[in-house]
Amino acid sequence: MEFSQQIGGIEIRREGSGSVKLAGKFPYRSRAIMGAGGNGRRPQKEEFAPRAFSFAVDDPQREIHLLVGHSFDRPLASKLTNSLTLIDSDDALTFSADISPEIQRTSYWTDFFAGFAAGLIVGLSPGFRVPPKETVSDAEEVVEEDPAEGNALIRIINQAVLFEISLVTRPAYSETEVEARALAEAAAGNPFNYMRRWRA
Repeated sequence: MEFSQQIGGIEIRREGSGSVKLAGKFPYRSRAIMGAGGNGRRPQKEEFAPRAFSFAVDDPQREIHLLVGHSFDRPLASKLTNSLTLIDSDDALTFSADISPEIQRTSYWTDFFAGFAAGLIVGLSPGFRVPPKETVSDAEEVVEEDPAEGNALIRIINQAVLFEISLVTRPAYSETEVEARALAEAAAGNPFNYMRRWRA
């Protein structure tokens, strides 16, 4: 399985019923530096084409998980339990997750929420596989970067099988602004909002 990372919008909302909604997006056509080059090697970059994950997202029988840090031991929601909704569009892969009360009682949710509130967990990273050429001939391609921008080789992923999307601390795609809003309970029981913005 491969992993790619993206800074995207991550939002947490606590509703009056006590339920928690977690939402975010992984933008397409955004490039990540996968290798800086040097010693005779060219820089390498990567980007995902629009709707690159549609195969798995559109398949009603295919499971996709929302995880913390690519760990299947730390699941937050999943497609087949109807706790994770995914939409693949030309702009981005977006998700919305309903975090159950049972998950909210786990130590890894508490750890994730603390890291998110501190501004340490700010990115998204999909776990995926690129199908072999015998199955999908144009699943990926390598193109030359525009000389006006640099001399990198750019891997474009046109189609990939998505298994999970994770909340991570160190995203590779640094040019996208992150806007994160978390709603938490104050000591008196009244909710308060705080907003953080990062630009790498």
